[in-house]
Amino acid sequence: MTQKSTPIYILSGFLGSGKTTLLQQLVSHWQEQGLLPAVIMNEVGDINLDGLLVQEQVPMTEMLSGCICCSIRGDLSMEIAGLIEREHPDVIVVEATGIANPMEILDGVTEAALYLKIDLKGVITVVDSAHLLELYREQKGKTFRLMQEQIRSASCLVLNKTDLVNREEQQQLGTVISQWNAYAPMLPTVRCEVNLSEVLTALEGIQNGSTPGVAAMQEGEREHDDAEHHHDSPHHHTHDHVMVYTHYLSGPVDSGDFESFIAKLPREVYRAKGVLTFSDTASRFLFQYAFREPDFLRINPQGSVPDVVVFIGEHFSKSEIEDGMRALEQR
Repeated sequence: MTQKSTPIYILSGFLGSGKTTLLQQLVSHWQEQGLLPAVIMNEVGDINLDGLLVQEQVPMTEMLSGCICCSIRGDLSMEIAGLIEREHPDVIVVEATGIANPMEILDGVTEAALYLKIDLKGVITVVDSAHLLELYREQKGKTFRLMQEQIRSASCLVLNKTDLVNREEQQQLGTVISQWNAYAPMLPTVRCEVNLSEVLTALEGIQNGSTPGVAAMQEGEREHDDAEHHHDSPHHHTHDHVMVYTHYLSGPVDSGDFESFIAKLPREVYRAKGVLTFSDTASRFLFQYAFREPDFLRINPQGSVPDVVVFIGEHFSKSEIEDGMRALEQR
């Protein structure tokens, strides 16, 4: 019996761009077609909180405490193989952590193609319009360079959060992004509401495990020096500028005190997420924070999920965050 080829999509985008929102829509789209989608989720922290938003009946593998393109890259092909052997999915989505370089993930996926029948459809990159515009105006920083790389590697670009920029700014972003990647279709969205058939059709031209954007990215890499990256090999880089602090709570905290604490987070913390029990409510909440905007979703997680908050940013004081969280626990 001939083994069928398993389609694989890579979902990229910087922290807080809206990747998991798009992932949920993709999963529902395939389920409505009677297909079984599976997900590989990567988090740089010790716990996968975005995974709580994925339906329980969706097979999912977690790759924690590292970035696919660095410390745990070699495990990716093994995870793909294990998922296909156990679950026999019709399609797989690899959602990379926001600090991942998609070129490295492409390498990891193609390693699996050496001994598995897989069909790499390409890279969907979700772009946070407001954040990219801010970084473009500054024209510096490793985060800016990383977002460029994520855009260059894309087969399809979802320009998200366009409601946070005006029409002129959106046109400016379109021009800039087209200079970095002239091949990938660019779809403006709010909350990643997009015609999924249009996204998936844009990826159908991918052949031999390469994407139109990859060529542009490789050319861009040759044009840049390595001043902002520490390379041990042509395919390895570090994320020294990115910091992660994971705090496990000892018990419930007051919701008002927690919101006040979050409102005072330093600008260097650009992403936070967690599962929390509040002392003044009867429910548990999934907490999300991206670029100064918090969000709380009432949840009832399956299994044993601890109360935890993960903070991600650049060069912030972990001790100050820890002290603040411990103060909340003691009130």
